Amino acid sequence: MYSQAAMMLDRILRLLAAYNIVTCSSETDDEGKLLTWHYGPAPVCKWLTKNEEGVSMASLVLMNQDKVLMESWYHLKDAVLDGGIPFNKAYGVTPFEYFGKDARCNQLFNEGMKSQTVIITKKLIEFYPGFDDVNILVDVGGGTGATLGIITSSYNHIKGVEHVGGDMLEEVPTGDAILIKCTLHDWSDEHCMTILKNCYRALPDNAKVIIVERILPVNPSAAPESQGVFDVDLVMLLQTPGGKQRTQNEFEALSKEAGFSSLKATHVFANTWAIELKK
Repeated sequence: MYSQAAMMLDRILRLLAAYNIVTCSSETDDEGKLLTWHYGPAPVCKWLTKNEEGVSMASLVLMNQDKVLMESWYHLKDAVLDGGIPFNKAYGVTPFEYFGKDARCNQLFNEGMKSQTVIITKKLIEFYPGFDDVNILVDVGGGTGATLGIITSSYNHIKGVEHVGGDMLEEVPTGDAILIKCTLHDWSDEHCMTILKNCYRALPDNAKVIIVERILPVNPSAAPESQGVFDVDLVMLLQTPGGKQRTQNEFEALSKEAGFSSLKATHVFANTWAIELKK
């Protein structure tokens, strides 16, 4: 090991302590001379340490801070001045196309999404009561199936996970209810309208769409739950074709235009809500 490694690590830990990510205390001798520092986990480390399900927010942090995704930030000015998507300007393809060609990035993305999914879906089950009357649940844009797996393990009457290929911009499978989690923020209003209309057509009367998304505050504030939504909103600006976080009024306008009769929002976790649209 490099001879200066301990000193370098100590300097990194001191910075983390300055931001309350770790705790720091010093030890001195009888004459007050500094002997050493002691570091430990601060409360925020709860979210960076694997829980009983084996996931944490650390994988999402690693994904968002990866050098591939960080490159988008260097093209933000060009997108503001000339239009376009910063990620596409950096690599010539969309993020999903890039992940399809880069196994390391694809694994990083799937791990980040899975960890976020487990944490949010556990809270969804705890605070949203709308799965009791559902027998067939369609998860649109469901990735590797982790969300449905968690829901069906808690609601045994719901049909188990079955992967169905397709394009949600063309058609959506039929079910008693349709779940769209952290997907609409990837798309423009026009794309979202197409997706929601496809969902409407796929549902029987009195059925529902369950959108799980962050709701954008009308006015920004320094509160962490507000900051988190605006952080993600800018990531959508960097990486998607018109994607964004939306206010409740914007969700209501989309749902009404798509044909749904009512909207009910249930707070789930942090800045995440379950938005139920009834046909």
